[in-house]
Amino acid sequence: MKSKMLLISGLLSLTAGCATTATTTTAEAEHGHAMAAVAGQSKLYDETLNPHQIEHPDHLGFNDLHIQAIRHLIPDTPSIHDPKLQVAVHHHCKAYDDGALVCLMFHSGMKDQDKPIGFEYIITTAQYNTLPEAEKHYWHYHKTELARAHASFPDLSQEEAAKILPAVRETYGKVIYFQKPENKYPIGEPYVVIVQDMPEQD
Repeated sequence: MKSKMLLISGLLSLTAGCATTATTTTAEAEHGHAMAAVAGQSKLYDETLNPHQIEHPDHLGFNDLHIQAIRHLIPDTPSIHDPKLQVAVHHHCKAYDDGALVCLMFHSGMKDQDKPIGFEYIITTAQYNTLPEAEKHYWHYHKTELARAHASFPDLSQEEAAKILPAVRETYGKVIYFQKPENKYPIGEPYVVIVQDMPEQD
């Protein structure tokens, strides 16, 4: 798998016309790929929302801010003790220049054979305010929902997470699934989860 990712990284670098060579560092050796930042070139990622991007280069247009949150799966019962409300859904996100993020969602992590079951589209408050009124109900305000979802940034230090939180709090998210976690394949129609309507946990 590592050799395959190295090959992809090399092809992408060639396609981008990147002829600069760099010395391998400890972080590169640990992660099995070249660093994203190249001397003399502008950064191609958001340093605040993706502080580890220099260690996790952008493969096929995807970089990684990892957020973990509960209350993202529709429960099977109306009980606040339904086990699905406690499942940690892993969000692996790419930050875009317009302030939006798109997060692939995994209910089991992001190991080599884990498949995403949906995505969360995240926009700024200013972008949310441009939405039609009928659309706004589908979006949840992260200033309220981050605490209710026990959201965490498992790959970041406390200092890195503290820098991200003010920006993330002032965003809205729309959760869209194309597969139920108990199904082997995507069955039926995609669906939106209205996160703010989910039973609140202790």
